[in-house]
Amino acid sequence: MRRPPRGLRHLRPSAAVKLGPLHHVAIAVPSVSESVPFYRDVLGLRAGPVRDVPDQRVRVAFLGDDRQLLELVEPLDPDSGVGRFVRERGRPTLHHVCYVVDDLAGTLAGLAHEGVELIDRAPRRGAEGDVAFIHPRSSGGVLIELIDRATIRESVP
Repeated sequence: MRRPPRGLRHLRPSAAVKLGPLHHVAIAVPSVSESVPFYRDVLGLRAGPVRDVPDQRVRVAFLGDDRQLLELVEPLDPDSGVGRFVRERGRPTLHHVCYVVDDLAGTLAGLAHEGVELIDRAPRRGAEGDVAFIHPRSSGGVLIELIDRATIRESVP
Protein backbone atom coordinates (compact mmCIF):
# COMPACT_ATOMS: atom_id res chain seq x y z
CA MET A 1 0.00 0.00 0.00
CA ARG A 2 1.34 3.43 -0.95
CA ARG A 3 1.85 5.96 1.77
CA PRO A 4 0.73 9.57 1.31
CA PRO A 5 3.49 12.11 0.62
CA ARG A 6 5.31 13.50 3.65
CA GLY A 7 3.21 16.20 5.26
CA LEU A 8 -0.03 14.57 4.16
CA ARG A 9 0.13 11.44 6.30
CA HIS A 10 -2.06 12.88 9.05
CA LEU A 11 -4.94 13.58 6.65
CA ARG A 12 -7.78 11.23 5.87
CA PRO A 13 -10.81 11.48 3.56
CA SER A 14 -13.43 13.75 5.06
CA ALA A 15 -17.19 13.59 4.66
CA ALA A 16 -17.18 17.36 5.31
CA VAL A 17 -15.21 18.12 2.13
CA LYS A 18 -16.89 17.53 -1.24
CA LEU A 19 -15.04 18.80 -4.31
CA GLY A 20 -16.95 19.41 -7.50
CA PRO A 21 -15.50 19.50 -11.00
CA LEU A 22 -12.28 21.19 -12.04
CA HIS A 23 -13.12 24.81 -12.87
CA HIS A 24 -9.84 26.00 -14.37
CA VAL A 25 -6.08 25.69 -14.48
CA ALA A 26 -4.07 28.89 -14.02
CA ILE A 27 -0.72 29.82 -15.52
CA ALA A 28 1.26 32.70 -14.02
CA VAL A 29 2.74 34.88 -16.77
CA PRO A 30 4.81 38.06 -16.85
CA SER A 31 2.28 39.67 -19.25
CA VAL A 32 -1.29 38.64 -20.02
CA SER A 33 -1.40 40.81 -23.16
CA GLU A 34 1.72 39.10 -24.54
CA SER A 35 0.48 35.61 -23.61
CA VAL A 36 -3.13 35.69 -24.86
CA PRO A 37 -2.27 35.65 -28.61
CA PHE A 38 -0.60 32.21 -28.41
CA TYR A 39 -3.58 30.57 -26.71
CA ARG A 40 -6.14 32.45 -28.82
CA ASP A 41 -4.48 32.57 -32.25
CA VAL A 42 -2.34 29.42 -32.25
CA LEU A 43 -4.37 27.05 -30.04
CA GLY A 44 -7.75 28.50 -31.02
CA LEU A 45 -9.13 29.12 -27.52
CA ARG A 46 -11.81 31.78 -27.15
CA ALA A 47 -10.58 34.67 -25.03
CA GLY A 48 -12.62 36.54 -22.47
CA PRO A 49 -11.87 40.11 -21.46
CA VAL A 50 -8.70 41.04 -19.60
CA ARG A 51 -9.62 42.17 -16.08
CA ASP A 52 -7.73 43.60 -13.15
CA VAL A 53 -8.44 42.12 -9.72
CA PRO A 54 -7.08 44.86 -7.42
CA ASP A 55 -7.68 42.93 -4.17
CA GLN A 56 -5.40 40.15 -5.42
CA ARG A 57 -3.02 42.54 -7.21
CA VAL A 58 -3.32 40.63 -10.50
CA ARG A 59 -4.55 41.02 -14.07
CA VAL A 60 -6.32 37.97 -15.50
CA ALA A 61 -7.71 36.62 -18.74
CA PHE A 62 -9.76 33.44 -19.10
CA LEU A 63 -9.65 31.41 -22.28
CA GLY A 64 -11.56 28.33 -23.35
CA ASP A 65 -15.22 27.33 -23.43
CA ASP A 66 -17.87 25.83 -21.19
CA ARG A 67 -15.93 22.53 -20.95
CA GLN A 68 -12.46 23.85 -20.19
CA LEU A 69 -10.99 27.06 -18.85
CA LEU A 70 -7.45 28.35 -18.69
CA GLU A 71 -6.65 31.42 -16.59
CA LEU A 72 -3.62 33.57 -17.35
CA VAL A 73 -2.53 35.50 -14.26
CA GLU A 74 -0.19 38.52 -14.40
CA PRO A 75 1.10 40.18 -11.23
CA LEU A 76 0.34 43.89 -10.90
CA ASP A 77 2.67 44.14 -7.90
CA PRO A 78 6.11 42.49 -8.04
CA ASP A 79 5.95 41.93 -4.27
CA SER A 80 2.60 40.11 -4.34
CA GLY A 81 2.40 36.33 -4.09
CA VAL A 82 2.00 35.98 -7.86
CA GLY A 83 4.74 38.59 -8.42
CA ARG A 84 7.22 36.59 -6.35
CA PHE A 85 6.08 33.36 -8.03
CA VAL A 86 6.77 34.74 -11.53
CA ARG A 87 10.07 36.34 -10.47
CA GLU A 88 11.36 33.12 -8.87
CA ARG A 89 10.54 31.00 -11.90
CA GLY A 90 11.47 33.50 -14.60
CA ARG A 91 8.98 32.09 -17.10
CA PRO A 92 5.28 31.26 -17.44
CA THR A 93 4.42 28.25 -15.31
CA LEU A 94 1.50 26.44 -13.72
CA HIS A 95 0.25 28.47 -10.77
CA HIS A 96 -2.86 26.73 -9.41
CA VAL A 97 -5.80 24.45 -10.08
CA CYS A 98 -9.33 25.47 -9.13
CA TYR A 99 -12.19 23.21 -8.06
CA VAL A 100 -15.88 24.06 -7.73
CA VAL A 101 -17.53 23.55 -4.34
CA ASP A 102 -21.18 23.97 -3.37
CA ASP A 103 -20.58 25.56 0.04
CA LEU A 104 -17.26 27.38 0.18
CA ALA A 105 -17.55 28.57 3.79
CA GLY A 106 -18.56 25.08 4.92
CA THR A 107 -15.77 23.47 2.90
CA LEU A 108 -13.22 25.80 4.48
CA ALA A 109 -14.53 24.96 7.94
CA GLY A 110 -14.30 21.24 7.15
CA LEU A 111 -10.76 21.57 5.82
CA ALA A 112 -9.67 23.59 8.86
CA HIS A 113 -11.22 20.95 11.13
CA GLU A 114 -9.15 18.31 9.31
CA GLY A 115 -5.96 20.30 9.95
CA VAL A 116 -5.48 21.57 6.40
CA GLU A 117 -3.46 24.80 6.20
CA LEU A 118 -5.52 27.46 4.47
CA ILE A 119 -4.38 30.71 2.91
CA ASP A 120 -7.95 32.01 3.24
CA ARG A 121 -10.08 31.07 6.24
CA ALA A 122 -13.08 32.85 4.71
CA PRO A 123 -14.24 33.32 1.10
CA ARG A 124 -13.04 36.41 -0.74
CA ARG A 125 -14.00 37.93 -4.08
CA GLY A 126 -11.94 36.59 -6.98
CA ALA A 127 -11.98 37.21 -10.73
CA GLU A 128 -14.66 34.55 -11.28
CA GLY A 129 -16.59 34.51 -7.99
CA ASP A 130 -16.02 33.86 -4.30
CA VAL A 131 -12.79 31.92 -3.81
CA ALA A 132 -10.33 30.66 -1.21
CA PHE A 133 -6.95 28.96 -1.43
CA ILE A 134 -5.46 25.89 0.22
CA HIS A 135 -1.79 26.35 1.10
CA PRO A 136 0.61 24.21 -0.96
CA ARG A 137 2.17 22.89 2.25
CA SER A 138 -1.02 20.94 2.84
CA SER A 139 -1.48 19.67 -0.71
CA GLY A 140 1.91 18.24 -1.58
CA GLY A 141 3.18 21.45 -3.18
CA VAL A 142 0.20 22.41 -5.37
CA LEU A 143 -1.72 25.65 -4.82
CA ILE A 144 -5.43 24.79 -4.88
CA GLU A 145 -8.18 27.36 -5.34
CA LEU A 146 -11.78 26.62 -4.42
CA ILE A 147 -14.64 28.55 -6.01
CA ASP A 148 -18.22 28.70 -4.74
CA ARG A 149 -20.57 27.38 -7.44
CA ALA A 150 -23.32 29.90 -6.59
CA THR A 151 -21.03 32.87 -7.29
CA ILE A 152 -19.37 31.80 -10.57
CA ARG A 153 -19.53 34.36 -13.37
CA GLU A 154 -19.20 33.53 -17.05
CA SER A 155 -15.70 34.49 -18.12
CA VAL A 156 -15.53 33.51 -21.79
CA PRO A 157 -18.33 34.62 -24.13
